[in-house]
Amino acid sequence: MRLPASVRVFERGWLSSNNVLFTGRGGAALVDSGYVTHAAHTLALVRHALGDRPLARLLNTHLHSDHCGGNAVLQAAYGCHTAIAACDAAKVAAWDEEALSFRATGQQCARFGFDATLVPGEVLELGDLRWTVLAAPGHDPHALLFFCEQEGVLISGDALWENGFGVVFPELAGEPGFDDVGATLELIAKLEARVVIPGHGAVFGAVAQALARARSRLDYLAADPVRNAEHAVKVLLKFLLLERRVLALDALPGLLASIPLIERVGTGLLARDAHALAAWAASALVRVGAARLEHGQLLDAGV
Repeated sequence: MRLPASVRVFERGWLSSNNVLFTGRGGAALVDSGYVTHAAHTLALVRHALGDRPLARLLNTHLHSDHCGGNAVLQAAYGCHTAIAACDAAKVAAWDEEALSFRATGQQCARFGFDATLVPGEVLELGDLRWTVLAAPGHDPHALLFFCEQEGVLISGDALWENGFGVVFPELAGEPGFDDVGATLELIAKLEARVVIPGHGAVFGAVAQALARARSRLDYLAADPVRNAEHAVKVLLKFLLLERRVLALDALPGLLASIPLIERVGTGLLARDAHALAAWAASALVRVGAARLEHGQLLDAGV
């Protein structure tokens, strides 16, 4: 899928978000930095691409750990000017890991700072192109999109993938989220983008088809909130597997119970104790080929 010459995408997988590198007269910039355990690899990718040139700017679509976990390493290496969503500024300044979702999801993120904030409607120059900042609530209440109308390129974060979108986390906290996802999908449709750079997965151009799949997925989840809760538990367990590679089955109930978000939806909406939830979640991942069982351990499918 053709992108402007000044835009390069590092497709990273599912533990770390994709990274979008811009080069141009205004200096190099990176959107999203991956997960903390992949931070050294993120830095190596950027250094290999830039050579002796500095990374001047760092921006985040949103502050889930898989999108900002490399911020601290990049800031230490380059002293890059960093911009985040304005709504998240107070939480980052205080480094409130509960408000930032890191503690709730049982995930890590090295502390980082910021130099500027981003608000919807703002226009940025990245890679010698103009990008408009747009609000994309749903997966995360403060998520942002970056859209280049001139080239028809959309950086969508986790608001739209080729096959779906990120977990609707606000719904798990008792806040509305499904309607926000729908509104964000409608906004993306109106942009008539030619190509989408998602937060995870390959760059794609069949945007109308991706939107149709996302709307179908949204309808399915909104019809029964238990489905979104179950999906979230599976996603968070898979994330742990991607990070740790192997989990002991007998330790799994305690591990899941230690993650506040999983414990809350498990005992609440899903009405399952820790042992029942662990058995169900492990079986669900095995059933879809995302994990396998071996000698009392749950292994990531790639191990």
